[in-house]
Amino acid sequence: MEKRSSRNLKKKVSTMIAIVFLVLVVAAAGVVAFLFFEGEAPQISLKDSPDFIGNGYELGLKVTDAKSGLRSVRALLVQGKKEKELLADAFPRSGYTGKIGPAEDSKTVLIEPKKLGFADGPAELVIEAHDYSLRGLLSGNATVLRKSITISTVPPKIDLLYNERTIKPGSSGIVIYRLSNNVAVNGIIVNSRFFPGFPAGGDKKNVYVAYFALPYDATAITGAQVVAKDKAGNNAINPFNLALLKVVQKSDQINVDDAFLNAKIPEFQQHYLEMTGDLKEKYVYVNNKIREQNDKKILELCQNPTPERLWQGRFLRMPGSPRAGYADHRTYMYKGEAIDRQTHLGVDIAQTERAEVKAANAGKVIFAEYLGIYGNVIIIDHGQGVFSLYAHLSEFNCTVGQNVAANEVIARTGHTGMAGGDHLHFGMIIHGIFVTPIEWWDPHWITVTIEDPLRDAQAK
Repeated sequence: MEKRSSRNLKKKVSTMIAIVFLVLVVAAAGVVAFLFFEGEAPQISLKDSPDFIGNGYELGLKVTDAKSGLRSVRALLVQGKKEKELLADAFPRSGYTGKIGPAEDSKTVLIEPKKLGFADGPAELVIEAHDYSLRGLLSGNATVLRKSITISTVPPKIDLLYNERTIKPGSSGIVIYRLSNNVAVNGIIVNSRFFPGFPAGGDKKNVYVAYFALPYDATAITGAQVVAKDKAGNNAINPFNLALLKVVQKSDQINVDDAFLNAKIPEFQQHYLEMTGDLKEKYVYVNNKIREQNDKKILELCQNPTPERLWQGRFLRMPGSPRAGYADHRTYMYKGEAIDRQTHLGVDIAQTERAEVKAANAGKVIFAEYLGIYGNVIIIDHGQGVFSLYAHLSEFNCTVGQNVAANEVIARTGHTGMAGGDHLHFGMIIHGIFVTPIEWWDPHWITVTIEDPLRDAQAK
């Protein structure tokens, strides 16, 4: 009996030892699996995910692995049986547990298909990544990204149909050109400033027009060219001649007195709490810093114009007496002292108090609120980079987003902002550059500068 009990006890002990051993083996296997056989594969992302690739295309890619880290990253360009390696990164082991390789590999890879011997046509980008896991027969978790693309190395074709030959500071002009297909970005560059192109309308869909302007203080033409970039990143440039004509700028003096300051500074103080100092110092702050902020806001508002032309014919001028002209160079005098100098970038028109203000042409209202030195302001987008501005208003009769017709009442005149009396400050803006409104009021200028060239270009 005792022998049987002894055998049973030994059997139980052996069983318990076996169970404990098995548990330890399983636990050890789990630890090993956790430490060395993690199953999270690397992640691959492309910055642009291109459909087209041209010569000199810069491919941005990012590969990450949050667990064991990256072992290798490889990029290939494949076309039929032809295969070329674009990138081969191998990362040395930094340990044996945890994050053994880097968590991230970000690269910009220059792809030059012609140099690599590829032909224009369908191809495939292949990105491969392995991590330091021992899965996959010790080769690690793997991710393969395949992206079908089209190789296109022929740049766009630009046919210049019309361009301005001469221009004055503060004036506007157009360039008309024909483009080949698949163009992603196009426009003109004048003095290093880009002016986007838009479909010119008419039957020919590949004809474009770009409106451009020179600031009032331009002193030279440093370059003028039509530019186009296709979906593959190929660039084309077509320079054109543009000569600068001189213009005589007017100068005048504005006398600022205490009565004006006492009437105006409280208005600005409500909107710009940061103002400090005496009345004169606050005035100079508004006339400089706030003016800069206001003009920056106007530039921002003009960055994404409606691509369709909304206006027709000459722009309408409000009846009334001119009080100040475009690009008048002003010296501001206070108690016999010159305290500031600025340039007036519109035309002031005075009529009767609270006179009706009408839209100069058809367009869409994109701004209708208070804006510093301009007071209550309305800005209308007429399409393709052409804008009009109405300032110092006392009352709004339109709302942002509203489409207005030429000659439709949109506001009433006033003396909000930096205005000493009731009048309308009217401005014309081309892609954020204030230009002289006189040209846009002139039906002959509209015909010769815009309508005739557009009609002739469609006939070519």
